Amino acid sequence: MPAFSLEPAQTAWCAELRALAADRLRPLAEKGEPGHVDRPLLAELGRLGLLRRVFASGALDLCLMRESLAYACTEAETALALQGLGAHPVHAHGTPAQRARWLPAVTDGTAVPAFALTEPDAGSDAGALRLRAEEEGASGLGAGTVNSAGASAGWASSLTGDSTAPLAAVPDGPRRWRLTGEKCWISNAPEADFYTVFARTTPGAGARGVTAFLVPADRPGLTGEALEMLSPHPIGALRFDAVPVTADDVLGEVDRGFRVAMGTLNLFRPSVGAFAVGMAQAALDATVAHTARRRAFGGTLRDLQAVSHQVAEMALRTEAARLMVYAAATAYDDGAPGVPARAAMAKLLATETAQFVVDAAVQLHGARALQRGHLLEHLYREVRAPRVYEGASEVQRGIIAKELYAHLEAE
Repeated sequence: MPAFSLEPAQTAWCAELRALAADRLRPLAEKGEPGHVDRPLLAELGRLGLLRRVFASGALDLCLMRESLAYACTEAETALALQGLGAHPVHAHGTPAQRARWLPAVTDGTAVPAFALTEPDAGSDAGALRLRAEEEGASGLGAGTVNSAGASAGWASSLTGDSTAPLAAVPDGPRRWRLTGEKCWISNAPEADFYTVFARTTPGAGARGVTAFLVPADRPGLTGEALEMLSPHPIGALRFDAVPVTADDVLGEVDRGFRVAMGTLNLFRPSVGAFAVGMAQAALDATVAHTARRRAFGGTLRDLQAVSHQVAEMALRTEAARLMVYAAATAYDDGAPGVPARAAMAKLLATETAQFVVDAAVQLHGARALQRGHLLEHLYREVRAPRVYEGASEVQRGIIAKELYAHLEAE
């Protein structure tokens, strides 16, 4: 029941998406294997035109899609969101060649991207990235030879899988690096077809020394493994053993990759909130229906003031979160000031609200909600992760405070 002055066409579209999710996407999701990329589900999202719309629409449309899909099929919502998150840097910062190679396949659901930012010691503190991008000829990486075509022998051998071959300095050719280090808790890893990888190109420069690279999954030296997590989504760890990349793989500018990451997160953080709102609304609706018919103490649960007031609180918080998500998305689309703080507020409020609402729904349903296969058992496992990924709740509070004080100092 969104009430953010949505146009009638937007409201109708949300209803259509919920129906599509229930009728066409959820049956496919139920056939998928938890913890693995569901390619048939992605292909259906592509056939429905939803993946293309992720890149053709604004932040508010993205939020409406994620909220509506989450209400009826969280797996479809997450599959759509991860396509957008992993490929948005290519859409926003890629070269014409990069965009032509990957975006059509992403939007039809045949290529799977991943956003590879987090590391074992650099999660919320993205400026502490340690994955090294060592440039050819720098730091005594090796001499090698240059053939008559101007290509490095060391580079050529790396493309054939010999990651131990020496690197060569090629002053007249394009810049070349090798990536060494680890990434972890990466959605769609290790099954993605390509990765948006953030690596340190300038040591000791903090956020200013990070570069974004587009790395196809078949590059020599790139390996990974799946991780078993609470939520049933594909998440894994990646290892980079002198993985070769060139200037043709850079997204945006060298040493300006942090802007690529933050620009992507500013767009997707409100929509994480929309995902949370969709789950909260599903839990709320299930609770209203359950408490209206469940007999207890000579009446229904709704007749107990403690119950009805709790349901009212769930509805209040859900609608407040929805309004903040829509406001943040609209601010992004309008190019309004203060987008980082608005995005942080939306993600923070909505994900914390969803946790509260789903937990309250479980409490009011009782033991049945903890049975495997129950809607709330599913939502209870799904709802915890959004408070951590794309910036934990504590990080969002830090962003909000930083923006407030920066505004004060600018006056």
